[in-house]
Amino acid sequence: MVDHCPACAHVAAAPLLDDRQPLATLAWPRSEAAARAMPALPLDFVRCVDCGHVYNRAFSYDAVPYGDQPNRMFNAGVGWSGFVRRLVGRALDGLPEAPTVVEIGYGDGHFLAALAAARPGGRYVGFDPHGAQAADDALELRAALFEPASHLPELRPDLIVARHVLEHLESPLALLQRVEAAAVAHDLRPLGLLEVPCVDRLWATGRTVDLFYEHVSHFTTASFGRMLARSGAEVMAVEHGYDGEVVFGLARFGVSSQQRDHAAEAAAWRAAAAAALPTIRAQLDELAGAVVWGGTGKAAAFLNRYGLDAARFPLVVDSDPAKVGTFVPGTGQRIASRDALRGRPDAVVIVPSQWRAADIVAEMAAAGLTARQVLIEHAGRLIDFARDPHPYTREVE
Repeated sequence: MVDHCPACAHVAAAPLLDDRQPLATLAWPRSEAAARAMPALPLDFVRCVDCGHVYNRAFSYDAVPYGDQPNRMFNAGVGWSGFVRRLVGRALDGLPEAPTVVEIGYGDGHFLAALAAARPGGRYVGFDPHGAQAADDALELRAALFEPASHLPELRPDLIVARHVLEHLESPLALLQRVEAAAVAHDLRPLGLLEVPCVDRLWATGRTVDLFYEHVSHFTTASFGRMLARSGAEVMAVEHGYDGEVVFGLARFGVSSQQRDHAAEAAAWRAAAAAALPTIRAQLDELAGAVVWGGTGKAAAFLNRYGLDAARFPLVVDSDPAKVGTFVPGTGQRIASRDALRGRPDAVVIVPSQWRAADIVAEMAAAGLTARQVLIEHAGRLIDFARDPHPYTREVE
């Protein structure tokens, strides 16, 4: 089941067409009996109320036998051939003399071969688990899925082509977002040439034959443009071809400064968290017997991450009477009342929930509970809440 729009990820959609039909393009039955015996698959086409995309909510990729009968387009029509020749020129415009080109879902390889013939000397790599294995030495055809995270840094392409592929995917937006993320991560700026059938004419003509099972997605001009924009790439052009029956776009991947900033911030945080782990564990080795205030949520996360076992840190208290008598998930301490601190003025209290520390210190004072020191985690180590600088000091209302 497809539970959100493949183009923009919106979840609300309007019903469009309900039917059951056999596979339309991939079965190629060899007899009348085989044709009549084909199972009818559910068509539950809806239209996204946000971007206008049309998709089959009942689609299942497992029902489409790509390995038995590859999905290859007929490319010999006069009008279609002319469109393809013009598209080759658009694709190569601005590329280096010896480009590296990757095509996702190359099919019979005709478009990749046309690019190689028009710009010889480059590297032309196709990915398609069920594509043709041509003898053309100019092409490198891989019987594999394209994986942006590994293949982009390996090949560092100047151009990525995906023609009549995205409409077959349950989540085409996810693929483009992964391409953008990988391009950003490896400081690449490949051009993308993306093409799909266009169903803008459905509304004016009322035709229904466009809607068949193998195409989970049916793009309108608006939904195609929205998908490109949501990918994070820079949309350079969205145009039509073949009398408006296809829509294609040119986009520059690897340009999102926001994604680059977020990725860098995540990497820095990850490195800091890794560095803090041995530091804080070493501090805790010197604090055996300290009292932990809080036994669930963030406190439980702290106890488990830093290995505060019940043998070294047996006393865990909590402000919430309802939690008293229950046990810390993972580490197993029985949670005690805060009153277990009474008469222990030399205790060291560790407060894992930094944002609550001011409230807890105030609660201790109001209840007549004292401690030698209150510690919180900050900037990769345990610090003294009362003496060391941190952002959690505030007046208690």
